[in-house]
Amino acid sequence: MSTIQELLRTEESGGISFGNYELDSKTKLSDFEYQGDLYKVKTYKEITKLERNDTFVYESVPGTAVHDMVFFDEGVEFTVEGAEDAQITLGMEEDTEYKVILDGVNVGHMTTNLGGKLSFSVELEQAEQVKVRILRVEG
Repeated sequence: MSTIQELLRTEESGGISFGNYELDSKTKLSDFEYQGDLYKVKTYKEITKLERNDTFVYESVPGTAVHDMVFFDEGVEFTVEGAEDAQITLGMEEDTEYKVILDGVNVGHMTTNLGGKLSFSVELEQAEQVKVRILRVEG
């Protein structure tokens, strides 16, 4: 896998891919239609941010490339890659508990705040890829 040269695209599998952590200057793409929603991405080596209908979806510091992001009733899954370790924040349901699974390993449960933000770190040295799966914990 590699960075997303077109910044945001739909995959044959039905997910979306976005982000280019190799860019030196901030680049953005707006009004990308996917499943009836409008997406906007801003990306470069320092940050990657995705919004859906002007609502926060994803942010990484530093920038990353996200492959095949798919949302489903219980959560979201995607593969992320980058040049160095990254802090990722996702926009999820507010005040909800989620299980965070990185490369098949359950790294724990986290509860979102009233804004619905869920933050975690991934180790991405040498442009490695990490499979991320976030699942809502049923109470």
